[in-house]
Amino acid sequence: MAAVRIRLTPAAGPAPLVAQVNAEISGRRIRVQVAAPHLNALLDRLAGRLAKCFAQASRGWSPRPWPDPEGAAVRAVPPVLPGVDPRIVRVKTPQLVWCSPAVAAMTMDAMDYDVHLFTDPDTERDAVVYRVGPTGYRVARTVAAGPPQRSGVPLTLSAHGVPRLDEAQAVERLRRTESPFLFFARPGSDRGRVLYRRFDGHYGLIEGAR
Repeated sequence: MAAVRIRLTPAAGPAPLVAQVNAEISGRRIRVQVAAPHLNALLDRLAGRLAKCFAQASRGWSPRPWPDPEGAAVRAVPPVLPGVDPRIVRVKTPQLVWCSPAVAAMTMDAMDYDVHLFTDPDTERDAVVYRVGPTGYRVARTVAAGPPQRSGVPLTLSAHGVPRLDEAQAVERLRRTESPFLFFARPGSDRGRVLYRRFDGHYGLIEGAR
């Protein structure tokens, strides 16, 4: 193990403590994030997820179980907080990786994400993979397209494109739901954006670097 970084954050709602671990194992980056109501439970859950993550990194990737047997009670899924008027308080602009949906799904698992934004080489457009039924892995692009090429990942396909929304429209649409994120595109373009819930009740926004 080359490097480990641990961050402990107080949050709100039923799981007021959140821990995040970023590590590197044999040149591979991994990330684990868990939530719990108190410190002892947080440490137990963190140790369990780290052990599973390290084991998977050692033996090679395989699809994660679905539905998630640990569920939102263990995983760090931000709740919808009553009484909060959400707004975008953080914007991330990473350089998106061009890769297949299968590779994007593997990255999503290694980094313990529920959604991962990337650029799909089949369509040359931005896309996401995310965790949802029936297989636990679904791909959506900003434009309508056919299924991805065969892979070892049990992907399902969202066959339609995504809505073109400005930031205010995206915030209002996500606010009306209990979904942890919203995938949409910038008006007048095919650039994908992900609006996601934060533990403080506000939103973060991810969009690829221009």
